[in-house]
Amino acid sequence: MHPFFQELDFRPTPLGDLILRRRTMATLDNLEIYEIILGTEFLMSSLFTEVEEQLSKLGLAAAQKSFGKEQPLDIVIGGLGLGYTARAALDHDCIQSLLIVDYLKPVIEWHQQGLVPLGKGISEDPRCRLIHADFFKTARAASGETSFDPEAPNRKYHAILLDIDHTPEFLLHDSHGGFYQPDGLRHMLNKIHSGGIFAMWADGHPTDDFTNNLKQVFPDVETHVIDFPNPIHGTHSTGTVYLARC
Repeated sequence: MHPFFQELDFRPTPLGDLILRRRTMATLDNLEIYEIILGTEFLMSSLFTEVEEQLSKLGLAAAQKSFGKEQPLDIVIGGLGLGYTARAALDHDCIQSLLIVDYLKPVIEWHQQGLVPLGKGISEDPRCRLIHADFFKTARAASGETSFDPEAPNRKYHAILLDIDHTPEFLLHDSHGGFYQPDGLRHMLNKIHSGGIFAMWADGHPTDDFTNNLKQVFPDVETHVIDFPNPIHGTHSTGTVYLARC
């Protein structure tokens, strides 16, 4: 058994100090948990992964509804974290290619080095590439100017899945805020095939403000409320998957 608490890595970043730690929860039958902390915020815990996994499942199901189950899918995921969104996507045979875009280079390195449990399985999957870049800057760029794929400036995708900020209001950095407004979302359309999907995770219940922002840009918008157990508090917690079709 590993020590009950272990800091696996510590790095200063432009967004604040980044920490990867592992701890064993004696109150949960010695369950081993991995956590990422950025500044003063919990970025992700391996104890709570249901909404991230549902983001991939719902997003890919919607893409298959648009393009057919026989269509190989090219997907972008914004945000790597501990890899649960990516792993759920790669578990689908329909994935032809997956680009995972993350601003925090240490997070990419943790996966490549196998410091996190899902890391090697994701980073060594031949369908998958880890891209060190600013998702929001790239999403707002004009077609042919900056691409999620550095090797293909005009490439489009069947789905873009976003798992970075806690909510459109609770941001990891203030510079992300403009993306969640209609003009910011509209810029991303040049990177999605007609009929393609934009989906994102957010903490808590869906908000009218962001749902309305999506409806100003996308003709078809759904919200899916995901309830999942919170064993620390002995209750349930709630997240939302927003799903929009071009």
